[in-house]
Amino acid sequence: MKLPIILAVLACASFPALAQMKSVVHKEEKRRYIVYTPPSYASQPQKAFPVVFNFHGSGMSMAEQMLYTQMNRAADRHGFIVVYPLGIKQDWNVGFDMSYLDGPDDIGFTEALLGKLKGDYRIDSGRVYATGLSRGGFFALRIAAELPQLFAAVASVGGPMPLPVVQHHKAPGKVGVLLVHGTADKVVAYGGKPGGYLSAEDTYGYWLKQNGLEAAGATRRTIDGDPGDGTEVTWIEQGNGAQGVALATVREGGHTWPGADPFNLGLPIGKTTRDIDGNEMIWQFLARHRR
Repeated sequence: MKLPIILAVLACASFPALAQMKSVVHKEEKRRYIVYTPPSYASQPQKAFPVVFNFHGSGMSMAEQMLYTQMNRAADRHGFIVVYPLGIKQDWNVGFDMSYLDGPDDIGFTEALLGKLKGDYRIDSGRVYATGLSRGGFFALRIAAELPQLFAAVASVGGPMPLPVVQHHKAPGKVGVLLVHGTADKVVAYGGKPGGYLSAEDTYGYWLKQNGLEAAGATRRTIDGDPGDGTEVTWIEQGNGAQGVALATVREGGHTWPGADPFNLGLPIGKTTRDIDGNEMIWQFLARHRR
């Protein structure tokens, strides 16, 4: 048994009634995922619940994403379902090192998974969201570009707009977008990568244009909840009441999930800010959007 599967089993065992590892067949391939339901799901049997897809980074497993981000705690507080899908070879197709059109059909898988979830759970179809870390964040932005009819908003951590997504972005529709990125990220550069992905600031501008929000008034604030952590968060957002586009810049922050426990895969991932709770910030942004 491979280590990621062991971790998944152990993770699910920690929440025997709330987290379940399941699978769906898409294009003759079994795709796995973990579903976490908050306690309120059982106690409110007539209610339809929002759902957040939480996509792992490249080389990570669905269980590692669940354990690292700890989004289940926010799900308990606010009453939403979290789904942790597993990518083929622990990756997501955003056109990096694989064919955007002919590589793994992760967009089709996401659609199929959402359809399966709607059949198995009480899902609020107007409140479907996506988030992710690194490659998972890149993929959340591909979802915003290709599935705006299904997803109301997305939040990407450490993953700005991939150029292959820009080149293939043809689906009309407005989607709320939040980007969280550290200025000292050594894995995915805040300033972008020529031929690879936009900078964090250009990603913000790209989605303002897509949502028709370039002329909307901007709100700015600085957050320094833990003055001793060596980081500071600057938040800028423009919106129209229905959609918003926001950029949370973590000064001196690394390739990490805000507020998470230290996590290292042997990469120079840098500082984790303690100024904000990443899950709380992401949920508060997503929850303002409805399809």
